[in-house]
Amino acid sequence: MRVIPVLDLRGGIAVHARGEDRCRYAAVRSRLLDGTEHVDGDVIALAHACRAATGGDAVYVADLDAITGGSVQWTCLAALAASGADLWVDAGVSSVERARRVAALPASRVIVGLETLRAAEVLAEIASEIGEDRLAFSLDLRAGVPVSMVPAFAVMSPTALAEMAVTAGATTVITLDLARVGSGVGLDLALIRSLRAALPGVELVVGGGLGSGADLAAVAAEGVQAVLVASALHDGRLTARDVQRVARLG
Repeated sequence: MRVIPVLDLRGGIAVHARGEDRCRYAAVRSRLLDGTEHVDGDVIALAHACRAATGGDAVYVADLDAITGGSVQWTCLAALAASGADLWVDAGVSSVERARRVAALPASRVIVGLETLRAAEVLAEIASEIGEDRLAFSLDLRAGVPVSMVPAFAVMSPTALAEMAVTAGATTVITLDLARVGSGVGLDLALIRSLRAALPGVELVVGGGLGSGADLAAVAAEGVQAVLVASALHDGRLTARDVQRVARLG
């Protein structure tokens, strides 16, 4: 199982996601950068430090400006791509045109979030345009409830939504509970088991609430391919040794 660090971007800096009030997120201060000269929220410095801590190149980037209806932070995303990071990008993609541009950064995964998705047909169109292997669907939840402005999606079960996305062409499903982000309360293992059972051949990535090495081990035991982490890395609750331990589990 891989551990993929998350960078939440707002206004060109990395901010610390805690809960759902995105307007109050402050610039990231990370123990990973202790002893170095840097500015809080330095996107490139944090990307390098997170990659070193997790032993991989993948970085999950959430462009909060774009997700909330603003402009995509193309300059910042391009700088991350130029730094050598293997980008997984959520930039409020809801059209083929934006998906194409995100893919061209380049990004190895173009993430289409439930929060910004308007129709299942859009997923199929994006899969056809960029390739199914690059399309990831983010199952955005709030305390287990789907986050969507589409009435039909809002009343579907998380598992049914994930199955819909896979049918449309997504080969990666990410489950992310916004109410748990930055809380350290642990991930929803019951939901993870349900999704794993329903989607046996799909790359399953989970995030939101991981708080310790014990949480990491518990998630690894569920057979997921990757876990997303931010707060626990920055405040030291998750160590490089913890990451190495789960990496040995395969």
